[in-house]
Amino acid sequence: MTDRPPHAPVQAPLQQLPAGLGAAADYARLAQRFIAEPLLAHLDGGAGHDRSAAANLAAFGRWQVMPRLLRDLRHGHTRCRPAGLDLPHPLLLAAVARLGEYHPQAERAVAQAAAATDTVQVLSTLSSLTLEEVAAAAPAAPRWFQLYLQPRREATQDLLRRAAAAGYRAVVLTLDAPVQSPSLRALRAGYRAPAAPAPNLLPYAAGDAALPTPPLGPGDSRVFQGALRHAPRSEDLDWLLADSPLPVWIKGVLHPDDARALATRGVAGLVVSNHGGRSLDGAPASLDCLAAVRAAVGPQLPLLFDGGIRGGDDVFKALALGASAVMVGRLQAHALAVAGALGVAHMLKLLREELELTMALAGCATLADIGPHCLVAAPAPIAPPPSALAPGPDERPPC
Repeated sequence: MTDRPPHAPVQAPLQQLPAGLGAAADYARLAQRFIAEPLLAHLDGGAGHDRSAAANLAAFGRWQVMPRLLRDLRHGHTRCRPAGLDLPHPLLLAAVARLGEYHPQAERAVAQAAAATDTVQVLSTLSSLTLEEVAAAAPAAPRWFQLYLQPRREATQDLLRRAAAAGYRAVVLTLDAPVQSPSLRALRAGYRAPAAPAPNLLPYAAGDAALPTPPLGPGDSRVFQGALRHAPRSEDLDWLLADSPLPVWIKGVLHPDDARALATRGVAGLVVSNHGGRSLDGAPASLDCLAAVRAAVGPQLPLLFDGGIRGGDDVFKALALGASAVMVGRLQAHALAVAGALGVAHMLKLLREELELTMALAGCATLADIGPHCLVAAPAPIAPPPSALAPGPDERPPC
């Protein structure tokens, strides 16, 4: 028996890079040594039975990259300008809640890695440190703030004011998780989310607690009349777009009609995402929706992609299907747990180099050269006929 906390790290984060790292995806494998099983089940799982989380990873296997020959690549680079922001590469660090569960330095370490690699860090409303503390850790790093609309508009207004004052350059409004189904995998492993309010929300906790909560009446639903009582509505988005001091991106777009409607409302850009499979279990993979969303909004509106990035070839495929840049979430937490800021920076370096290698072999010198013409649909695997699986007359069935 031990009184060790159930989510405590299995092994302390390393102060140097571990041996045997050959690819960015290796951080997902190594993280099992550093993250306790309940927390790892929460991180790697999705909602319900994890069908959408698994679909995000599987979707990349449905595309193959076509190699090209004799291209002049001496002027090649990965620079991009999503929404006018000059970046050396198309990688952003997605908002991940409560990174303090994975490393003592939490989002502070991620901010330092972002500064070292010129990467945009998108900070979660539910971060383990306040948005001001994270900004102070790396003042020059480009950073955005991920926003959940709060039950009281004055709380949302204050979060926006604080973000602008702390140097955040944009707001990423998450709309695809007004209610979430629990991760059965995480529950069975014993994961329990922290009960205390996130530090960014502590100033508003008393006011939120004072909001009247009408009791459910006969026939009322715990979902519709209960959990969705403060869910965002169209008028809330209109208010935010009119009131925000920062450009507003919308995260959680999968349907082309939603994308088309949002594009007319003055948003800075959209994030094609199924919330990492954590919202509606059974929703399609983010990658499978990307091309249709791009077709719906046209070539000009910036699109970010979020959902299942594990390697540079994944980044290439997302760009080819219409993304302007991609966001990296779970792999960020894996790398943080393994080696802190150094791990996150190294993971980004590997992803960028893997992207460059894929571009070179596909004959693409710049991101502008990447498009649907670079991909071919992977052939469906051919199942052997049933007779091929049955033992012959002189064979014994395997033990």
